[in-house]
Amino acid sequence: MLLVQAGTETRLALRHGEQALLTLLIPIALLVGLTVLRVVPLPEPRVASVVPSILALAVMSTAFTSQAIALGFDRRYGVIRRLAATALPRWLLVAGRLAAVLAVVVVQMVLLGAIAAVLGWQPSVAGLGWALLTILLGCAAFGALGILLGGTLRSDIVLAVANLVWFVLLLAGGIVIPVDQLPAGLGAVASLLPSGALAEGLRAALVDGTGPGVGPVLVLAAWAVVAGGVAVRTVKLR
Repeated sequence: MLLVQAGTETRLALRHGEQALLTLLIPIALLVGLTVLRVVPLPEPRVASVVPSILALAVMSTAFTSQAIALGFDRRYGVIRRLAATALPRWLLVAGRLAAVLAVVVVQMVLLGAIAAVLGWQPSVAGLGWALLTILLGCAAFGALGILLGGTLRSDIVLAVANLVWFVLLLAGGIVIPVDQLPAGLGAVASLLPSGALAEGLRAALVDGTGPGVGPVLVLAAWAVVAGGVAVRTVKLR
């Protein structure tokens, strides 16, 4: 039952044009653009600095923005209520969505990694395991936030809020511009956000070949636990 539900959710996510734009086309365009065009000052090789940011963006786009919007509209059109009336238990509905998120993230990582390799990316082999752990924590944190947002607000509000948060975190949340390059106050705030923690953890793993550090791990774990706990109590089926 879980495999069928996860497979259905994954196919729907990959077939949806708007979600494909958000989860695949935009990250690919930014990966190539920021590597080739010197819009943002970055150390050489530029691709090594760009890849961690784009992977963090891909995780946020899939686990948070795309999932929140999809869940919001599924509630609006009664999809969740109808599924809940079937033999599928509620936990399996949630697990199926989270498994679909992980499946889409795997597709993103493989595709973005292949394009980055063509652009000359050579990741630190010692940090690949740490990068995988950081990505899983990022999926948990952003996934919980996506379920919380999409499961509590009206679909039209979810659409606006999810896209607004995406843009804010992209530009000022430590993704495109590293936390240490942001203004002092903004940098301190970004380091406590899941976007900043995920991006910094991936930079440490893929650029320096070291662990993400205690700070990013605790930040991502805290967001996952708190948002997940609130979502369990507040998510609505309609």
